[in-house]
Amino acid sequence: MRMVLLSHVTGNANSRQALLTFYERNMLEAFYTTVAWNSQSAWNELLPSSVSKELNRRAYPGIPMRLIHTAPFREACRLLSMKLGIAALYEKHDSPFSISRIYAHLDEWVAKAVSARPPTAVYAYASAALETFRAARKNGVKTIYELPTAYWHFFNQFLREEAELQPDFAGTLHFNEPSMLRRQDEELDLADRVIVPSVYVQSTLPAKIPGKMVHVIPYGAPAVITGSPSRRSEENRKLRVLYVGALTQRKGLSYLLEAIHKVETEVEFTMIGSRSGTCKPLDAALQRYHWTPTAPHSAILEAMSQNDVLAFPTLLEGFALVVLEAMSRGMAVITTPSSGALDVITNGKDGFIVPIRSSDALAEKLDLLANDRELLKSISESALRRARECTWQSYRELLASTVNQVLQPAKESSHA
Repeated sequence: MRMVLLSHVTGNANSRQALLTFYERNMLEAFYTTVAWNSQSAWNELLPSSVSKELNRRAYPGIPMRLIHTAPFREACRLLSMKLGIAALYEKHDSPFSISRIYAHLDEWVAKAVSARPPTAVYAYASAALETFRAARKNGVKTIYELPTAYWHFFNQFLREEAELQPDFAGTLHFNEPSMLRRQDEELDLADRVIVPSVYVQSTLPAKIPGKMVHVIPYGAPAVITGSPSRRSEENRKLRVLYVGALTQRKGLSYLLEAIHKVETEVEFTMIGSRSGTCKPLDAALQRYHWTPTAPHSAILEAMSQNDVLAFPTLLEGFALVVLEAMSRGMAVITTPSSGALDVITNGKDGFIVPIRSSDALAEKLDLLANDRELLKSISESALRRARECTWQSYRELLASTVNQVLQPAKESSHA
């Protein structure tokens, strides 16, 4: 059997789908992560509901626990520090329980596992693959690297430009640490294949990366709702506009707030997302509009069912899952090419793609939808149809096919 060792620090949506891909096809050697809760544990009944609910977010139902290896201490300390608000323990790059230190620790641990029992390939993610890939190269193991967001040097340069353009919002921006840039550069150099979720991410990669090394595999949408969203039964009301995401200028926040101000008499505006850094204009906006700092995923999907439009003018992304999630709830999405939406949205049919940094373009589309409810309904229905096509099943099939090519011995594969 051609087997894959997969690692991911937190087990986010796309890594869970990769895990399912390899397990369903008997390709999984092992999965390495920080925390993996057994949702069938008797502790679920004994722990406070808030605690068990949080732990179940790190459960992997359907995957045998014998295939999952964990190193929970540092991640548990990070999560506890965040709950207690002890920023000194996790916030800075060199804090004892910072996410970058947890990435490095998982990477070192996986590297030892690769050396002890080499699989056919390792599949790892940006910032947590360096030692894993070094060990893989020493042991003749293929290296597959997933880069879910824009290339890091492009990322930092773009944010520096944005800080100059919008100084009032610069306090919300976070840059990659130089040490992390060096680490990621070497990870990329050691990769046999690079998986990216969008053409946009591919376009940010350095020219030295051969095109044949890079595979674009878009992420998927959640199950599409059945029936008409309840919002459609209400007539003669303002357009309900929703933003979901971190409240940072990287998401185009200043341009969105400018656009909302221009059409304020026609819309009801809601933001769901945690704030970061200091920003007086943002403070004022949070007082003016509906704001929820955080919400479980189920509540976000419900909010999407109650709103008409997702406004997501991100400046720098990879593939924004929130776009497909909104489409699966029948929302008209207004976003930018940087969200990865060029891979899923036909402009004007099942959503709108506007230029980055353009509050005028955002306001124009919001005004159009506020005053043309038939167009809003048409885009909503088209969005639902498109979301049905962009499934996680399609993602898993394409990922399996791509990884199988990598797993073939050199004499059997033209890609080796």
